[in-house]
Amino acid sequence: MKREKYDPYILSESTIRKPPEGIFRSIKYLGPSLVLSASIVGSGELIATTVLGAQAGFVTLWIIIVSCLVKVTLQLEFGKHVINTGETTMVALNKLPGPRFKDVHWTIWAWLAIFILKFLQMGGIVGGVAQALNITIPSISVDIWAWITGILVAILVFRGHYRFIQNFSIILIFLFSLFNIVCVIMLQFTQYSINFEDILSGLSFQLPSYTLLYAVAAFGITGVGGDEIMQYPYCWIEKGYASYTGPRKNSPEWVKRAKGWIKVMYFDAIFSMVVYTVVTVSFYLLGAAVLHGRGEIPKGYDMISTLANMYTESIGPGAKYIFLSGAVIVLFSTLFSALAAWSRTFGDAFGRFKIIDYFNMKQRNRFIAIFAWCCAIVWTILFLLIKEPVFMVSLGGIGTAIILLIVVYVAYYLRYKRLSKELYPSLIYDIFFWLSVVVILGVGIKALYSGIYGLF
Repeated sequence: MKREKYDPYILSESTIRKPPEGIFRSIKYLGPSLVLSASIVGSGELIATTVLGAQAGFVTLWIIIVSCLVKVTLQLEFGKHVINTGETTMVALNKLPGPRFKDVHWTIWAWLAIFILKFLQMGGIVGGVAQALNITIPSISVDIWAWITGILVAILVFRGHYRFIQNFSIILIFLFSLFNIVCVIMLQFTQYSINFEDILSGLSFQLPSYTLLYAVAAFGITGVGGDEIMQYPYCWIEKGYASYTGPRKNSPEWVKRAKGWIKVMYFDAIFSMVVYTVVTVSFYLLGAAVLHGRGEIPKGYDMISTLANMYTESIGPGAKYIFLSGAVIVLFSTLFSALAAWSRTFGDAFGRFKIIDYFNMKQRNRFIAIFAWCCAIVWTILFLLIKEPVFMVSLGGIGTAIILLIVVYVAYYLRYKRLSKELYPSLIYDIFFWLSVVVILGVGIKALYSGIYGLF
């Protein structure tokens, strides 16, 4: 008899696995949050964060720190829902109460509409990679490099599977993050050294009106953004955690397994949060210290060459090509991990529209392959038409911030309406959850107030 191929999206008793006990045994199961970090450490850190630092100086450092810390509980709610039910994000959204059109919930329609801005963001990142490659090899134009970038990322995702995506993303993050942290340390031996007063000024919770656009964009795009939170369940499913837990049953064995895998998820998410918070702050400090100090704001076709100044001023002229290599690595990792995630979320969304059967492995894989090519081509064309990568990425960050509001609503519903009582978290967790909700809404209100106040 022919053996049936394993499909992580289909839960069965045969795939059940006992969760690891202890931190050291759990390490081998880490990965989903780090895959998301590959998407985060790119457009968010290298572009949006440094541009905000260049424009505002140290004063908006608090926005970056808050952005990285407050979203993780929302991410965990989406992850717990996967363990609890095995449902993908779009299936969960389509079961929410409220208005529907064509039998599809309004949150999915809203997500699709907002994602137009995300296409612009990724087009800007294609442009960033192309600019870095053009500076390195100027005999090939930026436009040609943009096409090469788009085609290469499509090829990798076209046949890529979860393990390859995970390992490749983690390697890319580690290499450039390490280099960036070294640059911040070396900065202390230059005229752009950072002192305690600089850091203190960044924790005063000021939000000048002239920084509003880039502050909102940075808040949406740094840390784990709204779209990455919605993509998180697919990483968990393809890593195998939902199938390891097995179909939900009212039994002590199932509850024990579910709680065990939720603990692994907590470890995975918190570890990743520490990584991207440290890296994001280091990017911001470079932008605030060097670029703001020089009065330079990255824009247009000069974006990458302006960003390179952060590194040449901290390490020396020889750092330019190290930076260019790092920029290619980190921006390409964003394209790679984002395209892998997008192809799954869009496939699932199209499944709610009855265009494909997402839970049919053959149809799902075919859609992922086709979508990878179509999406990469659209990203490239958008860059070639607009050619303003900073502006494009900033618009994508605003879109991410708007998606985050949908995520807050969905996370609330999953926590209080769908989660099994046996899996209810502690009171301390719920306090952090509501603190996150309040802070996210508070930053949004403060940003709106600052924007209106700045007009008068």
